[in-house]
Amino acid sequence: MSGLRFIVSGLRGGGRLLRSLPHVQKTCVSSETPHIRLYGGPPRLPLRTQLCFLSQGRDPSPSAAKLKLRTRLLVTLLFGGGLLAVWLYVYSEKQQKLRQQRIQQLQRVALGQGSFSLLDHRGQRRTKRDFLGSWVLMYFGFTHCPDICPEELDKLSAVVSALDRDASLPPVQPLFITVDPERDDVPALARYIKDFHPRLIGLTGTSEEVKHAGQDYRVYASPGPKDEDGDYIVDHTILIYLISPDGLFLDYYNRTKDQEQITESVRNHIKNYIRL
Repeated sequence: MSGLRFIVSGLRGGGRLLRSLPHVQKTCVSSETPHIRLYGGPPRLPLRTQLCFLSQGRDPSPSAAKLKLRTRLLVTLLFGGGLLAVWLYVYSEKQQKLRQQRIQQLQRVALGQGSFSLLDHRGQRRTKRDFLGSWVLMYFGFTHCPDICPEELDKLSAVVSALDRDASLPPVQPLFITVDPERDDVPALARYIKDFHPRLIGLTGTSEEVKHAGQDYRVYASPGPKDEDGDYIVDHTILIYLISPDGLFLDYYNRTKDQEQITESVRNHIKNYIRL
């Protein structure tokens, strides 16, 4: 509707501009040839030639023609601008409808719909509700992981730092949830997360609490056999999850996604986000 109003107002404006021009009169100069009789035939009608031109007042002026051309150009630009406004409006409405459909689809997905209650690396109780209103990048892993978890947390930290440099974006909260609560207690998490982004929060809890949090995001975690020193590796899902300020799962990134790809994806999600 706003686009149609723009077209109508543009055409009205062009009409007012045309009516405001000085009175233009049409002057014709005619010449008439005498009757010519052909041999053996009737007399022909007079030849009449008219030379018509526009003049402003009594004397024709080139400035009047220029003004008329400018008026036509202005009306054309107004009409074209109105059509462009209508196209942009229709396109925007279509994109908004598609985004709303995407949100409704995500709401029907049984992923991250529940809540969790865990201890952070300072010993404070944290729930999912504490992070509502913030963008979250979340990773499940364990502190004794030899290489994959540190690499993924380094990548996650680099993404958060890159997004922090964009002043137009809100801060993104990084989270690390352990899948190995037997060894990853509060002090272990506090020591571990110091090597990554300063805003990174580590979360742990009882075996049941950690299992519940992982199941909510369909995280697979299975401890392997212990060696002679009692050490073991935990086989687990290797994904970085993007959570919206509404607490909804929006996207995930596996090991094939590099820092630049994840950063661009998160940036696009934030810019196209529609709050429910």
